[in-house]
Amino acid sequence: MLEPRFRWLFPPPVALDPRFVAVGARLGLGNRALEVLKRRGLDTAELETWVGPAEAGLCDPGLLPDAVIFVERIRAAIAAGDPVLVFGDFDADGLTGLAILCRTFARLGIDARPYVPSRVEEGHGLSLPALDAAVAMGAALIVTVDCGTSSREEIAEAVRRGIDVIVTDHHRVPAELPPALALVNPHRPDSRYPHRRLAGSGVAFKLAQLLLADEAGGPAAAMDLVDLATIGTVADVSPILGENRSIARLGLDRMRSDPRSGVAALLSRSGAAGARISLETVSFALAPRINAAGRMGDAMDAAHLLLTDDPDEAERLADRLDVANVARRQLTRDVVEDAEAAITALEVPADARAVVVRGPWPVGIVGLVAARIAERRGLPAVVGAQSGESIRASCRSGPGIDLAEALGSCADLLVRHGGHRGAAGFEIAAEHWDAFAGRFHAIAAAAIPADVRPELTLDLVVEATDVDYPLLAELAGLAPTGPGNPEVLMAVRGLTVTRVRAANGGHAQLTLRRRVDVLDGIAFNRPDLAEVLREGDRVDVAARLTSRVYGGNESLQLEIRDVAISGTHARMPLAEAGPTALATAVGAVQS
Repeated sequence: MLEPRFRWLFPPPVALDPRFVAVGARLGLGNRALEVLKRRGLDTAELETWVGPAEAGLCDPGLLPDAVIFVERIRAAIAAGDPVLVFGDFDADGLTGLAILCRTFARLGIDARPYVPSRVEEGHGLSLPALDAAVAMGAALIVTVDCGTSSREEIAEAVRRGIDVIVTDHHRVPAELPPALALVNPHRPDSRYPHRRLAGSGVAFKLAQLLLADEAGGPAAAMDLVDLATIGTVADVSPILGENRSIARLGLDRMRSDPRSGVAALLSRSGAAGARISLETVSFALAPRINAAGRMGDAMDAAHLLLTDDPDEAERLADRLDVANVARRQLTRDVVEDAEAAITALEVPADARAVVVRGPWPVGIVGLVAARIAERRGLPAVVGAQSGESIRASCRSGPGIDLAEALGSCADLLVRHGGHRGAAGFEIAAEHWDAFAGRFHAIAAAAIPADVRPELTLDLVVEATDVDYPLLAELAGLAPTGPGNPEVLMAVRGLTVTRVRAANGGHAQLTLRRRVDVLDGIAFNRPDLAEVLREGDRVDVAARLTSRVYGGNESLQLEIRDVAISGTHARMPLAEAGPTALATAVGAVQS
């Protein structure tokens, strides 16, 4: 029997004032796109910048906390001819930010040495081996990227060794700040920076703008690095709103017109090129390959790829990352199945609001495994990699629980922790794992409602006959899309199944009739639909509208997230949805 996997939240009605419509029309945005943007909170002034010059959305980097100290210390290093160790985290955000600052420092004549820690041997944050490397190279300054805010002990040790540390980061700020010379983090309580949701690479990009502002050709050179900031922003799942959206627009233009050697080599392996490069390309083709280096081998391979301007070297390094990514995918599949078996063995109560599991798994992929389990079960997932008496764990979640806050509530049990609302990580002694699991389950139980099915927030409700190329073109005005500004998800009503079959990779392909013609549908990771749907079934689908090119011909396609039998819930037109806010919008699926 077909039952929706999600609770569908229908859009409330929205009134479009004449000025909003007039501005939208001038910018080429139709009323359906304007409805979506209005519901997402845009006002008329913000609409003006939505499709205007992207540079207009960039903020003054001088407003970043400790920006003056940062500039003064870098200028002192230039004057003294001192080398600088640039310490970047081993994920795509840290690696792209590291490349931005290394390239910027090199332009200023600084001997900048990149350092990326081993995920297995050093873990997150500034490490003692990095301090040893700084001493060995004669560096009196370390600049961190995408980390360091929580590295209080390591920074204190650097100070004892006579090394200045400048932290550039975007993670939550603890009550006690590290003893760094400067802490450039827009999340600081005293920050005046207008856009706090920059990624680590975004902070690095702003600092490049700051340092190069007065150099001959400097502003253009800084803007030339925006593609790297875009990759890091997307990889870190930062909201594509405000300044992040401006960075993404500029970065996509750079990648489409003149990709740097390393990026071009990665793009060639994904088959993406030119105008078809999107943030989805970044998310599914570029970021996983960059991340694979640190998960499966040496993250410095990815750093060198992003730093090289030699096409031949870029090709060799891209091959390594591609091989690592293939191995990472297979290993992830294997560990997900192991973790699911371990969860079953735990006999978790049916009403549990979280999944907490540990095993002898590679630490490099537990974040991916946690994400898969969270998606499958619609619950927060904590997956720990145990090595001896120590466990390093990753957490993933959707709406309902703030993971960074939850870990803060367990801090007395943890060796270290950090992260964001939807993704976080920690290290813990094995003897404290059960106490942590009990406390985390209690936090989740208090925060997450009884119906644990994840929610789908729908932006539009349309009849099947209204799905056409003009609608696709209209919705393209919302691009680039991503977290905070997701692609439009529609409830499409009045479809009849004429064919459904399981496809390679665990997907389902559907042919859906409306009146006299049909629409293609693809449901990723939903092979079950081939078993429960039958020819002639009348259905409504939650989907995003895309197009595909096959054999030189383009056709519309519905990328389906969920399916329900027609009339069980999606019969409500927009006018009947009521004035409630999205968070409480009607639309709980009736079974």
